[in-house]
Amino acid sequence: MDSGEHIQAENKETSPWRRLRHRVWHLAIHSHDHGPRAGSIIDTGAVGIRATKVSLVGLGVTALFQATIVVFSGSVALLSDTLHNVTDALTAIPLWIAFSLGRRRPTRRYTYGYNRLEDLAGLVIVAAIGLSAVLMIWESIRRLVEPRLIDFIPWVVAAGVVGAIGNEFVARYRIRVGRAIGSEALVADGHHARTDALTSLAVVAAAVGAAFGAAWVDPVAGLVVAAGILWLLARTARRMSRRLLDGIEPEIVDDVESTIRGVDRVRDITDLKVRWQGHQLRVTASIAVDPNVTVRDGHDAAHAVEHALHHSQTFPVAAVIHVDPHGLSDAHDATAHHKT
Repeated sequence: MDSGEHIQAENKETSPWRRLRHRVWHLAIHSHDHGPRAGSIIDTGAVGIRATKVSLVGLGVTALFQATIVVFSGSVALLSDTLHNVTDALTAIPLWIAFSLGRRRPTRRYTYGYNRLEDLAGLVIVAAIGLSAVLMIWESIRRLVEPRLIDFIPWVVAAGVVGAIGNEFVARYRIRVGRAIGSEALVADGHHARTDALTSLAVVAAAVGAAFGAAWVDPVAGLVVAAGILWLLARTARRMSRRLLDGIEPEIVDDVESTIRGVDRVRDITDLKVRWQGHQLRVTASIAVDPNVTVRDGHDAAHAVEHALHHSQTFPVAAVIHVDPHGLSDAHDATAHHKT
Protein backbone atom coordinates (compact mmCIF):
# COMPACT_ATOMS: atom_id res chain seq x y z
CA MET A 1 0.00 0.00 0.00
CA ASP A 2 1.59 3.33 -1.04
CA SER A 3 1.28 6.67 0.73
CA GLY A 4 -1.58 7.85 -1.48
CA GLU A 5 -3.64 4.78 -0.64
CA HIS A 6 -2.95 5.32 3.06
CA ILE A 7 -4.17 8.90 2.83
CA GLN A 8 -7.37 7.73 1.15
CA ALA A 9 -7.86 5.11 3.87
CA GLU A 10 -7.44 7.74 6.55
CA ASN A 11 -9.91 10.09 4.86
CA LYS A 12 -12.53 7.34 5.00
CA GLU A 13 -12.28 7.43 8.80
CA THR A 14 -14.91 10.08 9.41
CA SER A 15 -14.31 11.04 13.04
CA PRO A 16 -11.12 12.67 14.39
CA TRP A 17 -10.81 9.85 16.95
CA ARG A 18 -10.90 7.17 14.25
CA ARG A 19 -8.35 9.03 12.13
CA LEU A 20 -6.05 9.35 15.14
CA ARG A 21 -6.49 5.65 16.01
CA HIS A 22 -5.70 4.66 12.40
CA ARG A 23 -2.48 6.71 12.38
CA VAL A 24 -1.31 5.36 15.74
CA TRP A 25 -2.00 1.76 14.72
CA HIS A 26 -0.34 2.33 11.35
CA LEU A 27 2.83 3.60 13.01
CA ALA A 28 2.81 0.72 15.49
CA ILE A 29 2.74 -2.19 13.07
CA HIS A 30 3.49 -0.94 9.57
CA SER A 31 6.33 0.65 7.68
CA HIS A 32 6.44 2.55 4.40
CA ASP A 33 9.94 1.28 3.68
CA HIS A 34 9.92 -1.24 0.85
CA GLY A 35 13.16 -3.12 0.59
CA PRO A 36 13.70 -6.51 -0.99
CA ARG A 37 12.32 -8.18 2.16
CA ALA A 38 9.64 -5.75 3.32
CA GLY A 39 8.05 -8.31 5.61
CA SER A 40 11.20 -8.51 7.71
CA ILE A 41 11.41 -4.74 8.30
CA ILE A 42 8.78 -4.96 11.03
CA ASP A 43 10.01 -6.90 14.05
CA THR A 44 6.78 -8.82 14.61
CA GLY A 45 8.36 -10.70 17.50
CA ALA A 46 8.88 -7.38 19.29
CA VAL A 47 5.28 -6.41 18.50
CA GLY A 48 4.08 -9.67 20.06
CA ILE A 49 6.25 -9.15 23.15
CA ARG A 50 4.85 -5.66 23.58
CA ALA A 51 1.31 -7.04 23.34
CA THR A 52 1.99 -9.63 26.04
CA LYS A 53 3.48 -6.99 28.33
CA VAL A 54 0.51 -4.65 27.94
CA SER A 55 -2.02 -7.44 28.52
CA LEU A 56 -0.06 -8.80 31.50
CA VAL A 57 -0.10 -5.41 33.22
CA GLY A 58 -3.74 -4.70 32.33
CA LEU A 59 -5.10 -8.02 33.56
CA GLY A 60 -2.77 -8.05 36.55
CA VAL A 61 -4.14 -4.74 37.82
CA THR A 62 -7.71 -5.89 37.18
CA ALA A 63 -7.19 -9.19 39.02
CA LEU A 64 -5.52 -7.45 41.97
CA PHE A 65 -8.49 -5.12 42.40
CA GLN A 66 -10.94 -8.02 42.19
CA ALA A 67 -8.94 -10.18 44.61
CA THR A 68 -9.10 -7.42 47.21
CA ILE A 69 -12.90 -7.32 46.93
CA VAL A 70 -13.09 -11.15 47.13
CA VAL A 71 -11.38 -11.09 50.55
CA PHE A 72 -14.05 -8.80 51.98
CA SER A 73 -17.14 -10.01 50.09
CA GLY A 74 -16.67 -13.80 49.94
CA SER A 75 -18.27 -13.91 46.46
CA VAL A 76 -17.58 -17.23 44.74
CA ALA A 77 -18.59 -15.81 41.36
CA LEU A 78 -16.10 -12.98 41.82
CA LEU A 79 -13.50 -15.48 43.06
CA SER A 80 -14.04 -17.55 39.91
CA ASP A 81 -13.70 -14.48 37.73
CA THR A 82 -10.57 -13.39 39.61
CA LEU A 83 -8.94 -16.81 39.24
CA HIS A 84 -9.71 -16.75 35.55
CA ASN A 85 -8.24 -13.26 35.18
CA VAL A 86 -5.09 -14.34 37.02
CA THR A 87 -4.80 -17.38 34.75
CA ASP A 88 -5.41 -15.23 31.70
CA ALA A 89 -2.71 -12.79 32.80
CA LEU A 90 -0.22 -15.60 33.42
CA THR A 91 -0.79 -17.06 29.94
CA ALA A 92 1.01 -13.98 28.65
CA ILE A 93 4.25 -15.33 30.13
CA PRO A 94 4.65 -18.43 27.89
CA LEU A 95 3.68 -16.27 24.93
CA TRP A 96 6.31 -13.72 25.95
CA ILE A 97 8.93 -16.48 26.12
CA ALA A 98 7.82 -17.91 22.77
CA PHE A 99 7.99 -14.54 21.01
CA SER A 100 11.42 -13.89 22.52
CA LEU A 101 12.89 -17.26 21.50
CA GLY A 102 11.23 -17.02 18.10
CA ARG A 103 13.43 -14.02 17.30
CA ARG A 104 16.58 -16.14 17.59
CA ARG A 105 18.44 -17.19 14.48
CA PRO A 106 18.14 -20.78 13.21
CA THR A 107 20.85 -23.22 14.25
CA ARG A 108 22.27 -26.42 12.77
CA ARG A 109 19.89 -28.40 15.01
CA TYR A 110 16.84 -26.14 14.57
CA THR A 111 17.26 -25.10 10.97
CA TYR A 112 13.71 -23.67 10.75
CA GLY A 113 14.21 -21.52 13.84
CA TYR A 114 12.04 -21.47 16.97
CA ASN A 115 8.75 -20.06 15.67
CA ARG A 116 6.90 -23.30 16.46
CA LEU A 117 7.34 -22.49 20.18
CA GLU A 118 4.50 -20.04 19.73
CA ASP A 119 2.13 -22.89 18.87
CA LEU A 120 3.34 -24.81 21.93
CA ALA A 121 2.55 -21.74 24.04
CA GLY A 122 -0.95 -21.95 22.60
CA LEU A 123 -1.25 -25.44 24.08
CA VAL A 124 -0.21 -24.03 27.46
CA ILE A 125 -3.02 -21.50 27.11
CA VAL A 126 -5.50 -24.31 26.38
CA ALA A 127 -4.33 -26.21 29.49
CA ALA A 128 -4.63 -23.06 31.62
CA ILE A 129 -8.17 -22.46 30.41
CA GLY A 130 -9.13 -26.05 31.29
CA LEU A 131 -7.57 -25.81 34.77
CA SER A 132 -9.40 -22.58 35.57
CA ALA A 133 -12.71 -24.17 34.52
CA VAL A 134 -12.14 -27.15 36.86
CA LEU A 135 -11.34 -24.85 39.79
CA MET A 136 -14.44 -22.78 39.19
CA ILE A 137 -16.75 -25.77 38.97
CA TRP A 138 -15.32 -27.21 42.21
CA GLU A 139 -15.71 -23.97 44.13
CA SER A 140 -19.22 -23.30 42.77
CA ILE A 141 -20.47 -26.77 43.75
CA ARG A 142 -18.98 -26.36 47.21
CA ARG A 143 -20.81 -23.05 47.64
CA LEU A 144 -24.08 -24.62 46.47
CA VAL A 145 -23.71 -27.18 49.27
CA GLU A 146 -22.73 -24.50 51.79
CA PRO A 147 -24.62 -21.36 50.66
CA ARG A 148 -23.88 -17.93 52.05
CA LEU A 149 -24.75 -14.39 51.06
CA ILE A 150 -21.96 -12.13 49.91
CA ASP A 151 -21.03 -8.88 51.62
CA PHE A 152 -20.03 -5.47 50.26
CA ILE A 153 -22.38 -5.85 47.31
CA PRO A 154 -21.67 -2.41 45.75
CA TRP A 155 -17.96 -3.21 45.71
CA VAL A 156 -18.62 -6.60 44.09
CA VAL A 157 -20.63 -4.84 41.38
CA ALA A 158 -17.76 -2.39 40.89
CA ALA A 159 -15.26 -5.25 40.67
CA GLY A 160 -17.39 -6.99 38.05
CA VAL A 161 -17.63 -3.84 35.94
CA VAL A 162 -13.88 -3.20 36.23
CA GLY A 163 -13.24 -6.82 35.22
CA ALA A 164 -15.49 -6.50 32.17
CA ILE A 165 -13.88 -3.26 31.00
CA GLY A 166 -10.33 -4.44 31.65
CA ASN A 167 -10.81 -7.75 29.87
CA GLU A 168 -12.52 -6.21 26.85
CA PHE A 169 -9.67 -3.71 26.45
CA VAL A 170 -7.07 -6.48 26.62
CA ALA A 171 -9.15 -8.71 24.31
CA ARG A 172 -9.38 -6.09 21.58
CA TYR A 173 -5.69 -5.31 21.83
CA ARG A 174 -4.60 -8.97 21.71
CA ILE A 175 -6.91 -9.89 18.84
CA ARG A 176 -5.95 -6.83 16.80
CA VAL A 177 -2.20 -7.41 17.19
CA GLY A 178 -2.55 -11.18 16.79
CA ARG A 179 -4.40 -10.84 13.49
CA ALA A 180 -1.98 -8.19 12.26
CA ILE A 181 1.07 -10.42 12.78
CA GLY A 182 -0.67 -13.77 12.14
CA SER A 183 -0.35 -15.15 15.68
CA GLU A 184 -3.14 -17.65 16.37
CA ALA A 185 -1.93 -18.10 19.95
CA LEU A 186 -2.27 -14.37 20.62
CA VAL A 187 -5.70 -14.26 18.97
CA ALA A 188 -6.82 -17.23 21.08
CA ASP A 189 -5.61 -15.46 24.20
CA GLY A 190 -7.62 -12.42 23.09
CA HIS A 191 -10.81 -14.45 22.77
CA HIS A 192 -10.01 -15.87 26.20
CA ALA A 193 -10.00 -12.34 27.62
CA ARG A 194 -13.26 -11.48 25.81
CA THR A 195 -15.01 -14.42 27.47
CA ASP A 196 -13.66 -13.14 30.78
CA ALA A 197 -15.36 -9.82 30.09
CA LEU A 198 -18.71 -11.57 29.72
CA THR A 199 -18.17 -13.65 32.85
CA SER A 200 -17.36 -10.50 34.80
CA LEU A 201 -20.85 -9.30 33.95
CA ALA A 202 -22.15 -12.56 35.45
CA VAL A 203 -20.51 -11.47 38.69
CA VAL A 204 -22.61 -8.31 38.57
CA ALA A 205 -25.71 -10.48 38.19
CA ALA A 206 -24.65 -12.55 41.21
CA ALA A 207 -24.28 -9.42 43.31
CA VAL A 208 -27.74 -8.22 42.31
CA GLY A 209 -29.16 -11.62 43.30
CA ALA A 210 -27.46 -11.39 46.67
CA ALA A 211 -28.97 -7.97 47.22
CA PHE A 212 -32.39 -9.66 47.05
CA GLY A 213 -31.36 -12.42 49.46
CA ALA A 214 -30.91 -15.18 46.86
CA ALA A 215 -27.71 -16.94 47.97
CA TRP A 216 -27.97 -19.51 45.17
CA VAL A 217 -27.42 -16.89 42.46
CA ASP A 218 -23.74 -16.52 43.33
CA PRO A 219 -22.64 -20.17 42.85
CA VAL A 220 -24.94 -20.58 39.85
CA ALA A 221 -23.26 -17.56 38.26
CA GLY A 222 -19.94 -19.29 38.96
CA LEU A 223 -21.17 -22.36 37.08
CA VAL A 224 -22.29 -20.14 34.19
CA VAL A 225 -18.79 -18.69 34.10
CA ALA A 226 -17.33 -22.23 34.03
CA ALA A 227 -19.67 -23.23 31.19
CA GLY A 228 -18.51 -20.27 29.14
CA ILE A 229 -14.89 -21.21 29.76
CA LEU A 230 -15.52 -24.81 28.69
CA TRP A 231 -17.03 -23.54 25.45
CA LEU A 232 -13.98 -21.33 24.93
CA LEU A 233 -11.74 -24.31 25.72
CA ALA A 234 -13.29 -26.42 22.95
CA ARG A 235 -13.05 -23.56 20.45
CA THR A 236 -9.45 -22.69 21.29
CA ALA A 237 -8.31 -26.33 21.32
CA ARG A 238 -9.79 -26.84 17.86
CA ARG A 239 -8.03 -23.78 16.42
CA MET A 240 -4.68 -24.63 18.00
CA SER A 241 -4.92 -28.27 16.90
CA ARG A 242 -5.51 -27.08 13.37
CA ARG A 243 -2.33 -25.02 13.55
CA LEU A 244 -0.29 -27.96 14.83
CA LEU A 245 -1.62 -30.09 11.94
CA ASP A 246 -0.51 -27.38 9.47
CA GLY A 247 -4.09 -26.34 8.76
CA ILE A 248 -4.50 -22.86 7.32
CA GLU A 249 -7.30 -20.52 6.34
CA PRO A 250 -8.33 -21.17 2.70
CA GLU A 251 -8.61 -17.44 2.01
CA ILE A 252 -4.91 -17.02 2.80
CA VAL A 253 -4.06 -19.77 0.29
CA ASP A 254 -6.24 -18.01 -2.30
CA ASP A 255 -4.49 -14.71 -1.62
CA VAL A 256 -1.03 -16.29 -1.90
CA GLU A 257 -1.96 -17.98 -5.19
CA SER A 258 -3.42 -14.76 -6.59
CA THR A 259 -0.27 -12.86 -5.61
CA ILE A 260 2.02 -15.36 -7.31
CA ARG A 261 -0.06 -15.46 -10.49
CA GLY A 262 0.04 -11.67 -10.64
CA VAL A 263 3.84 -11.61 -10.98
CA ASP A 264 5.26 -10.98 -14.46
CA ARG A 265 6.92 -13.99 -16.14
CA VAL A 266 4.86 -16.48 -14.08
CA ARG A 267 2.81 -18.51 -16.56
CA ASP A 268 1.49 -21.13 -14.16
CA ILE A 269 1.78 -22.32 -10.58
CA THR A 270 1.75 -25.86 -9.18
CA ASP A 271 2.53 -27.67 -5.91
CA LEU A 272 1.44 -24.71 -3.80
CA LYS A 273 1.72 -25.43 -0.07
CA VAL A 274 1.13 -22.92 2.70
CA ARG A 275 1.35 -23.40 6.46
CA TRP A 276 1.88 -21.45 9.64
CA GLN A 277 4.97 -21.77 11.80
CA GLY A 278 4.17 -19.63 14.81
CA HIS A 279 3.13 -16.33 13.23
CA GLN A 280 5.39 -16.89 10.22
CA LEU A 281 3.78 -17.93 6.94
CA ARG A 282 5.82 -20.56 5.07
CA VAL A 283 5.12 -20.89 1.36
CA THR A 284 6.48 -23.43 -1.11
CA ALA A 285 5.44 -23.40 -4.75
CA SER A 286 6.57 -24.30 -8.26
CA ILE A 287 6.23 -21.58 -10.86
CA ALA A 288 6.34 -22.21 -14.61
CA VAL A 289 8.28 -19.72 -16.74
CA ASP A 290 9.32 -19.51 -20.39
CA PRO A 291 11.64 -22.52 -20.95
CA ASN A 292 13.91 -20.43 -23.17
CA VAL A 293 14.93 -17.85 -20.57
CA THR A 294 18.31 -17.90 -18.87
CA VAL A 295 18.96 -19.35 -15.44
CA ARG A 296 19.34 -15.81 -14.14
CA ASP A 297 15.94 -14.81 -15.53
CA GLY A 298 14.35 -17.81 -13.82
CA HIS A 299 16.10 -16.89 -10.59
CA ASP A 300 14.86 -13.29 -10.89
CA ALA A 301 11.32 -14.53 -11.45
CA ALA A 302 11.47 -16.60 -8.26
CA HIS A 303 12.75 -13.60 -6.31
CA ALA A 304 10.02 -11.41 -7.79
CA VAL A 305 7.46 -13.89 -6.45
CA GLU A 306 9.06 -13.89 -3.00
CA HIS A 307 9.16 -10.09 -3.01
CA ALA A 308 5.49 -9.87 -3.95
CA LEU A 309 4.55 -12.27 -1.14
CA HIS A 310 6.40 -10.14 1.42
CA HIS A 311 4.45 -7.07 0.34
CA SER A 312 1.08 -8.84 0.22
CA GLN A 313 1.08 -9.89 3.89
CA THR A 314 1.35 -8.03 7.20
CA PHE A 315 3.17 -10.96 8.87
CA PRO A 316 6.56 -12.55 8.10
CA VAL A 317 6.74 -14.77 5.02
CA ALA A 318 9.35 -17.44 4.28
CA ALA A 319 9.05 -18.59 0.67
CA VAL A 320 10.76 -21.39 -1.27
CA ILE A 321 10.04 -21.05 -4.99
CA HIS A 322 10.94 -23.75 -7.51
CA VAL A 323 11.19 -22.80 -11.19
CA ASP A 324 9.77 -25.11 -13.89
CA PRO A 325 10.03 -24.79 -17.69
CA HIS A 326 6.53 -24.06 -18.92
CA GLY A 327 5.01 -26.55 -21.36
CA LEU A 328 7.60 -29.32 -20.91
CA SER A 329 5.61 -32.29 -19.61
CA ASP A 330 8.69 -34.48 -19.11
CA ALA A 331 10.52 -31.99 -16.88
CA HIS A 332 9.95 -34.10 -13.76
CA ASP A 333 10.16 -37.60 -15.20
CA ALA A 334 13.34 -38.40 -13.27
CA THR A 335 11.59 -38.07 -9.88
CA ALA A 336 7.99 -38.85 -10.83
CA HIS A 337 8.15 -42.47 -9.59
CA HIS A 338 9.19 -41.29 -6.12
CA LYS A 339 6.10 -39.09 -5.82
CA THR A 340 3.69 -41.88 -6.70
